[in-house]
Formats: sequence, C-alpha cells, structure tokens
Amino acid sequence: MRGAVLYGPRDVRYEERDVPKIMKPTDAVIRTAATCVCGSDLWPYRGINPVPQPTPMGHEYCGIVEEVGSAVKSIKPGQFVIGSFFASDNTCPNCQVGYQSSCQQRELVGTAQAPLLRVPLADGTLVATPGIPAAEMVPSLLTLSDVMGTGWFAADAANVKPDSTVVVLGDGAVGLLGVLSAKQMGAKRIIAMSRHKSRQQLAREFGATDIVSERGDDGVAPILGLTNGVGADSVLECVGTQESMMQAIRSTRRGG
Repeated sequence: MRGAVLYGPRDVRYEERDVPKIMKPTDAVIRTAATCVCGSDLWPYRGINPVPQPTPMGHEYCGIVEEVGSAVKSIKPGQFVIGSFFASDNTCPNCQVGYQSSCQQRELVGTAQAPLLRVPLADGTLVATPGIPAAEMVPSLLTLSDVMGTGWFAADAANVKPDSTVVVLGDGAVGLLGVLSAKQMGAKRIIAMSRHKSRQQLAREFGATDIVSERGDDGVAPILGLTNGVGADSVLECVGTQESMMQAIRSTRRGG
C-alpha cells in the first residue's frame, strides 16, 4: 500500500506503507473513498511547526468499512462511514458533554491519505450513512469529518442565536462552513471577513450578508461601523493566529 508521508517543509512523498490491520477489538479498517489536505497540515508543510520524523498524513476521511474488531457493535463491513480526526469512545464524561476531541481515551487518526485506514474506537468515532452515497455526494460528506464540525463547533461555542449579528474571521474551509453554520442557527446578519473574490462569493452563497476585506485594527473599524459602534454578538475566529484572535476580540460587543 502506498500513502502520503511528510518528511519536512515542502517535502511530501508517496511511498510504501504498512497495510493497516485490526490491532484492538475496538478497531475498524476502512477503505477510503475520499481524503484531503487540512489547513492545519500547512503549518508543518511550510516549516512553521517542526517535523521531527517522517509522518504519514491525513486526518479527514470517509469510506467503506472493510473489517471490524470483535468488540465493535454499531459499525459493520460494507457500510459507508464518516470519521473524526480524533478517535473517541463517545461515552466518557468529556464526550458526554460534547467534547469528543478531548475524550479521555482519544487517539489521533493521522494516516488517512492512503487507500486503507485503521480507525480506533470505531463505535464512538465512525458514523454510518443510511446507505452508500452517490459519488457526487462524497466530497460534501468528507467535510463532515473535520471542517464542517469545526465550523459548527465555533458557531456553537460563540453562542450564535436566531436574529443575532455574527462575524466570521477566516475564509478557508472552516470559516466558510462557520458562515453556513451561523446561517443554519438563524443568525440575521453574518459578516464574513475575506479578501478573496471566489471565497467571498461562496460566503454569500452560504449566508453572509456583508463582506469586510480589511485585517487587524483596520478590520475592526468596519465591524463597529456596521453595528453602530456596538460590535458583533458572536465572533467566530477561524484562522488561528494572534492577530486574528485580537481582531476577533475587538470586534465583539461587551458580553458577546
């Protein structure tokens, strides 16, 4: 089996890897239908985060179950499943309050850019679709493995409410799906901060009512102008830098 391996900055190789096998009774092995590169993969790829050793890549995935361990009850071979980038049992106290990525038994699933993938804690980690999806649906289902869940969690954590004003910093996959999540949660005004024409168009398709292209302090002023000097009820920070975090804080109303 061949798969993607990151060796260092801008050094990705497609090379032979061991075929994954069931190692624990709670494991499953799936044949990947789709996987992709995450924005977080770009930090080590660009050399911002160190790569101490050759590291298999990929934590966004969906596919068909090939084999399950003896303790797996909710997933069976032949099902189409979507998985998370952290394996979780979905039963521990952290999972029960909605923080599956902080499961007490969590394991990173980081080898998905390959034909086959071992998924630990399969019952808590994999979600089966009602049937085998059409090929054109697979890319949309793949987003549920990471970026849609992350965007939704941002909107949930920011307490987005019906008729509220929401700002979304970042126009990558998470930011755009944060816009979509805020729209589904009933936000009345959604201000997307974006400098890319194609992404601005997508943001509007997903529910953005306004676009602001400035960054940093220059980006705060238009937000205050659009909200009569008050600031937004909720701000979703979907970039991950100190500058964007400070911009988010300064764009939020008191108590937002």
